[in-house]
Amino acid sequence: MSYEDDVMSLIIAAGEGRSCAMEALCFAKAGNFAEAEASLSVSADAFRQAHEIQTRIIGLDEGVGKVPVTLVMVHAQDHLMTGMLCRELVTELIEIYKKME
Repeated sequence: MSYEDDVMSLIIAAGEGRSCAMEALCFAKAGNFAEAEASLSVSADAFRQAHEIQTRIIGLDEGVGKVPVTLVMVHAQDHLMTGMLCRELVTELIEIYKKME
C-alpha cells in the first residue's frame, strides 16, 4: 500500500470510528445499551485499524523525516485524534446514561 493510500485509509478508519461512537451515543440516549455497546465495539475496531495504519506510517519515517508532512496527512492525524477523543467522551456519557436508567 502506498503512503497516499495509507493516509486516506487512516482518514476513513478514523471517520468510521467517530461515526460509530456517535451512533452508540444515540442508542444510549434511547436506552438501547446493548446496541450502544455493539457500536462502541465497532468503533474500537476502526480505531485499532487506524492506529495500525498510523504505526506503519511512523515506521516509514524512521524518525528522520522520510515521510512528507502534507496537508492531507495533518488532516488525517487531526481526524484520528479528535475521533479518539470523541469515543472516550461518548464512553463516559454512556456510563452516565446507564446510571440515570
